[in-house]
Amino acid sequence: MTSSTSAFSRNWRYGNILLLVAVYAWSAVNPADRAVWWVEMASVIAISALLLVSSRWFRFSNTSYAIVSLWLIMHSIGAHYTFEKVPFDWVSNAFGFERNHYDRVAHFVIGINAFLFAEFAYRKDWLRTPLLAATVGLAAIMAMAAAWEIIEWLYAAMDGGEVGAAFLGSQGDVWDAQKDMLADTLGAILGTGLFLALHRVVSPTKDTTSAAPASSEA
Repeated sequence: MTSSTSAFSRNWRYGNILLLVAVYAWSAVNPADRAVWWVEMASVIAISALLLVSSRWFRFSNTSYAIVSLWLIMHSIGAHYTFEKVPFDWVSNAFGFERNHYDRVAHFVIGINAFLFAEFAYRKDWLRTPLLAATVGLAAIMAMAAAWEIIEWLYAAMDGGEVGAAFLGSQGDVWDAQKDMLADTLGAILGTGLFLALHRVVSPTKDTTSAAPASSEA
């Protein structure tokens, strides 16, 4: 790794952090519903903190950080407007949709994060082959998608009001949970496919030590 490559990677990560902070700040200013914003942003804040703290021991590839950052940005936008009311009319009008499908696109992007699970498992040498790592990444996203739908349902049922309904975001679709999980799964298939194509780039050497943070520049 050349010094110029290392400097570019470091600067890219700093720039990415600044972008996320700017988006979070924008999202927090006059959201459509402050209570919904807090509920939606809880997962964004938790994941951001986890990635920041864990980077001391394990640094994902730039590809992984780009993927998760895309979801963090999309979710922050959804939290600002509420997912049902995100300005997505140009897509609905283009395809004749009666429903705002921004949340489905966000679920698809969540699925692509199977790349991170596969990269982590493979570089930590928990799984010997890229295919096994990709399979675990796919399974992890499918399990998380199901768990998230249960969390949404429980919160909506306990809240019993507009905040719960906005968090659930079904928009009157009785099959909303199943379609969201399908979107997650399709995204995960893309994410694992990308990992299989790029694993030699993002994982040139597997991390088998814990003395220093493992990193990949791709």
